[in-house]
Amino acid sequence: MMNVKPLHNEQDYEWAISEVTRYFESQPRPGTEEGDRFEVLATLIKEYEDEHFEIPKGDPVDILKFAIESMGRSQADLAKLIGRNRASEILNRVRPLNLDMIRSISAAWHIPTDLLISRYDVTRGYG
Repeated sequence: MMNVKPLHNEQDYEWAISEVTRYFESQPRPGTEEGDRFEVLATLIKEYEDEHFEIPKGDPVDILKFAIESMGRSQADLAKLIGRNRASEILNRVRPLNLDMIRSISAAWHIPTDLLISRYDVTRGYG
């Protein structure tokens, strides 16, 4: 396996991302030398991300607020996914997320659904 190295810092991580990106258009066949290289790079990247990029702890509203602050998203972006009033109501803890909203947010923002499904308190009864 040529030119694969441990990821010790951000520069190594960026190198690995650039290397694995070239495989996205034409993913190599498993079991080939290039397939093995792709798999090793993907594993190294995942391990680096798991160690260095902390997933925030909190309820789904906290996760959404974190995504808005750290991913360059906005409440308007959330509103495009689930509706203007709904976005406001969710961020203000007036309305709970439903399954369709969770699926839409997860798909568009690449947030794992398990971070969005836990129950949380709303400020007043809904429904």
